[in-house]
Amino acid sequence: MAIRVNLDVMLAKRRMGVNELADRVGITPANVSVLKNERAKAIRFTTLDGICRALDCQPGDILEYVDEREPR
Repeated sequence: MAIRVNLDVMLAKRRMGVNELADRVGITPANVSVLKNERAKAIRFTTLDGICRALDCQPGDILEYVDEREPR
């Protein structure tokens, strides 16, 4: 996928666990895990808003575009 999810990085920076983020955002820990492990196909703006509020960050801190056509 061309969109990389850096949720694990932000959780580590904020010293917050999956369960605490899930509680603050109002989603299940399983859904946070799906996002964190880059298995999500979509994210609601309300969920992204809640994550950004809970982690005190911007959407660009969590989501990153990666051009897969370029070699690493």
